[in-house]
Amino acid sequence: MKWKKIGDILVLDKKDDNTNFKLLAQKHNVKTIIKINQIKGEKREPDIELLYGSETETINKENKCFFKLDLAKIMWSKGNNNERIRIANLAKENETVIDMFAGIGYFSIPIAKFSNVSKVISTEINPNSFYYLKENIKLNKINNIKPILGDNREIVPNYNGDRIIMGYVKTTHHFLDVAINSLNKNGILHYHETVPDKLIETRPLNRIKEAAKDRNVELLNIEKIKRYSPGVMHVVIDAQLD
Repeated sequence: MKWKKIGDILVLDKKDDNTNFKLLAQKHNVKTIIKINQIKGEKREPDIELLYGSETETINKENKCFFKLDLAKIMWSKGNNNERIRIANLAKENETVIDMFAGIGYFSIPIAKFSNVSKVISTEINPNSFYYLKENIKLNKINNIKPILGDNREIVPNYNGDRIIMGYVKTTHHFLDVAINSLNKNGILHYHETVPDKLIETRPLNRIKEAAKDRNVELLNIEKIKRYSPGVMHVVIDAQLD
C-alpha cells in the first residue's frame, strides 16, 4: 500500500477494505486517513474519500516552512518539494517575482522566507487556496508577499517581474504569452509542463520561443521533477528572455 503523510493526515493511493484504518492511523500517528480519487478542473480541486477520522485541515512542514491547508479542498503535491526550495535558492536580491498559480504559497512562501527578493506577487484563482495562501503568509510571518485573487489573464498584465514562476501543468502553455509580456528584460521564466519523454528537449522550449515572438530565448536548464504517467515527465524549463 502506497501512502504519503501530509501534516497529521495519511493519504493513500488506493484503499483495501480489509485494512484496519484505526490501527493504521495509530501506527503513523495521524488523525485522519483519506484517499484522493482525482484532482478536478482549472482550480485543482480534489475529490477525496474519507477513510478514517473527520478533520481534513492540517499543517504540513516542508523546507522549514509551514503550510496550513484543507486536503478536502486543496491539492498538495509532495513530489515537488525539491523544486520549491530550488527556486527559492535561485531567486536573487531585490527581484520582483510573480508566482502564477500560487496555490497556498508552495513557491511564494520559501522564496519570501529564504531569499532577499523585493516582493512576491502571488496570484491564485481558487478562493479556497487563496484563503490558505493568506493564512500561510501570516503563519510564516512573511511581509513581502502580495496575494491577489483572480485569473492570471486579468491580473498578471498589471505587473512586471524579474522572475516568473508558472507552477502548473496541463494547460500552462496557454498562459505563456501573458507571462512573457510581463517578464522584464533579461528576466527568468520557470515554465512547468507535462511532456512525453521524446519531446522533453524540444516541445516546451519551442512553446516558449513561439510565445516570445521577437524576444531572444536562452535555455538555462531543464529540470525533471517526477514521472507524471508512463512515458510522460513533469519538467520545468528555466529560460532567460532578453
